[in-house]
Amino acid sequence: MSLPDTPPVIVCGSVAFDTIMVFEGRFQEHILPEQVHSLSVSFLVPSMRKEYGGCAGNISYSLRLLGGKPIPVATVGEDAGDYLERMRGLGIDTRWVKVVPGTYTAQCFITTDLADNQITAFHPGAMGAAATNDLGDAPGAWGIVAPDAKDGMFAHARRLHARGIPFIFDLGQAMPLFSGDDLEEMLKLAQVITVNDYEAHVVEQRTGRSMADIARGLRAAIVTLGEKGSLLLEGGRETKIEPVKAEAVVDPTGCGDAYRAGLLYGVTLGWSWADSCRLASLMGALKIAERGPQNHRPSRDEISRRLQQHYGLSL
Repeated sequence: MSLPDTPPVIVCGSVAFDTIMVFEGRFQEHILPEQVHSLSVSFLVPSMRKEYGGCAGNISYSLRLLGGKPIPVATVGEDAGDYLERMRGLGIDTRWVKVVPGTYTAQCFITTDLADNQITAFHPGAMGAAATNDLGDAPGAWGIVAPDAKDGMFAHARRLHARGIPFIFDLGQAMPLFSGDDLEEMLKLAQVITVNDYEAHVVEQRTGRSMADIARGLRAAIVTLGEKGSLLLEGGRETKIEPVKAEAVVDPTGCGDAYRAGLLYGVTLGWSWADSCRLASLMGALKIAERGPQNHRPSRDEISRRLQQHYGLSL
């Protein structure tokens, strides 16, 4: 299959390592409520894996699977050599991934028990310097500002806006950092917002405006609904995007990032927002069937086949 010549996409966000450990028991059996004031526990975790992650890394990975040209803009630490090498091996341009001396790459340490409870520790590391990484003359017809350090997200948004590059504001895990005024400022810079159902309610609460009202000031607003699909608000209309049923539900980590990669690729093809959302939905379904945010490896032919099967569209 010959690939269409699509323009680059500037992907601003985090690049991180996820270390995931499994405790073969239940936390509640080892944490005594009456002793939490002097908590000291240790869990044996015989199962551990390290995953490549971070929103910019995950979006870039799935966008590249589709044949797109991601330009990640992120900050990493001195320990990111293997991650950068892997990106370059996939054909991803890493010139705008800045290595911050004397720091570690952002890292998330997750311990899960047999009841799917989690204890998580997050070290932001080099992510704290995100605002210092000027995207400069990075090429791109579209961009996305995905979760990162808050000042970094604003810095990237302002730089994209100043260059006249339309971008998607992806609130995601950065949601606790944004007040109503922050959200309104970002919405003045962005052309599109993507949120999940819960985030949509928080945005409405903090801004005092409905998503439909917010969408009127943008090209589109997209609310993902998990297994129920997604909702596109565009031009005063609401369009329900039917979901693709996943072949297996293994791990939701990174599904939102895969969705956004599909959305961005559809936009670079000149597709409508509705068809771009359909491709996005398929990418999320493909990701959830694999463990980890960057371990799904469908061929472009397979993606095209399933897109045709579910929506009557072809890449």
